[in-house]
Amino acid sequence: MMNKDTTLLKRYSLADAVVHNLQQQITSGQYTVGDKLPTEPELMLQFGVGRSTIREAIRMLANSGLVRVQQGLGTFVELRQNAIEPFQQSLQRAEGDDLNEVRQLLELKIAEKAASNRTEEDIQLMKHYLQKRHEAALQNKPEECIEADIEFHITLARAAKNEVLVDLYKIIANKMKKSFMAVFITTETLLSKQSLHTALLQSIIDQNPQKAWYWAAKITGQIR
Repeated sequence: MMNKDTTLLKRYSLADAVVHNLQQQITSGQYTVGDKLPTEPELMLQFGVGRSTIREAIRMLANSGLVRVQQGLGTFVELRQNAIEPFQQSLQRAEGDDLNEVRQLLELKIAEKAASNRTEEDIQLMKHYLQKRHEAALQNKPEECIEADIEFHITLARAAKNEVLVDLYKIIANKMKKSFMAVFITTETLLSKQSLHTALLQSIIDQNPQKAWYWAAKITGQIR
């Protein structure tokens, strides 16, 4: 006998399949913005599923912004499929100024929250990576210096105690790492910013969000 959980899984799996097929039809141009989708009975016949599955699929498409439902009129295509790509994919595509602006905003908020929420363990890890950053910079090892720099900032993000900020920063950091590797052939510039990172860490230790914001802004070039 099928239990309740199994029944729900099956229904939602069918709804996902319908959503996928309708998304493909919209992407291929079979339906364009403003077009009306087939009626519920027509979709039931097309996909060989029940009314509840079709309604669930349409609800999912509406929640994603791909279609809009107008009572008494029907369901209409609202957006092209490529206009609602997953946020992570959008971040992965980001380059240049767009990427740097997102990084700047994240760094400021992370610094503020880390100053308020850091633990002693967070401080010790930040000290560790900052020391590694300094040693690599003195030895003119740009790759090692950049690795330590990124680990320092990821540890800072973890100290903020907001998992969303951590996940976002990791994506940004991975992108920034590639650009840093291309730009910093030597560690001269990285070494020149060591004192700023030290000041940032001290503000975190002192639990001073205002100063943490200031030093993060200096590091990211928002304050000269």
